[in-house]
Amino acid sequence: MNFASDNWAGAAPRVLEAVARVNEGAMRAYGGDEVTARVKARLCDVFERDLSVFLVVTGTAANALSLATLAQSWRSVLCHAEAHVVDVECGATEFYSGGAKLVGLPGVGGKVPLEAVARHLAVPRRVPHQMIPAALSLTQSTELGTVYSVDEIGALAELAHAHGLGVHLDGARFANALVRLGATPAEMTWRAGVDILSFGGTKNGCIAAEAVIVFDAERAGHIAERRMRGGHLLSKSRFVAAQLESYLAADHWLDLAAHANAAAARLAAGLARLGIRIPLAVEANQIFPILPAGVDAALRAAGAAFHPWTTASLPEGTAIGEDEVLVRLVTSFATRDEEVDRFLAVAAQGMREVNAV
Repeated sequence: MNFASDNWAGAAPRVLEAVARVNEGAMRAYGGDEVTARVKARLCDVFERDLSVFLVVTGTAANALSLATLAQSWRSVLCHAEAHVVDVECGATEFYSGGAKLVGLPGVGGKVPLEAVARHLAVPRRVPHQMIPAALSLTQSTELGTVYSVDEIGALAELAHAHGLGVHLDGARFANALVRLGATPAEMTWRAGVDILSFGGTKNGCIAAEAVIVFDAERAGHIAERRMRGGHLLSKSRFVAAQLESYLAADHWLDLAAHANAAAARLAAGLARLGIRIPLAVEANQIFPILPAGVDAALRAAGAAFHPWTTASLPEGTAIGEDEVLVRLVTSFATRDEEVDRFLAVAAQGMREVNAV
């Protein structure tokens, strides 16, 4: 019963097969191969426009390279206070940008509120003593499993652009959000005002495959040089490209995400029937239930893997008792119905024992 992380899942069989296929023979190095060229063309089709595409193997690299391109070392980047870029990437953006500051803003459910951005931008900055915002980074879906609507992204991007900020979207779980909204990739990104996207595949069936996608060539800056200097240009780039080519073929990436989302919905519905509180909407493949301590213990004793969680972004009035624990459950493309049902059966028994006391 793995609900610890979608990073714990393996790779989709089609992705593994694609990597094996490109192992035959010799191909040009450093992205000069035909597989990389096909992936770039495919991404242009997916997003309905010409793009600049830079393949990397980690989401941290994609985020840091993107934000370092948008923000000079003496500028700042606005994001949610619990965003991946500010909370768990060990200062990668600051490192790659040479010092740009990440400024976390509060918001329920991991989402940056329009009002919070407006308030921050309305405060006069004393130049040269204070950093001037250069970019806004949004996470889709968020660290707490919620999803920005296309209109929400559009409103935030419009405000950011009005103040001269570039807009970055951390799409580590991009496919999960896209499936949830039923939008097109273009609608959820450049048509809504996104300038640079960290396009994730690793959490959704790839081995290690991400891409920095720049929607306006003028925004690309010197990403190619930054990627090389930072050690993220792979000589055998075809193995990353092969993953993404298989991932994108015949909308396989959307099918994988739809499976993960459906597993989360099934799990959340089952927990709700047991009377377990879930204070945040389950909109992608992450669930944040508040478990009675006895249920938490029973699940762990049965071998379930999941993480306790702390956050300052729960809805106002949400209380977690001394005998309760907030946890994070994550489903993936590989989650089986049997895993969900077993987890729910153990949770049900745990609830019976808690209620009997």
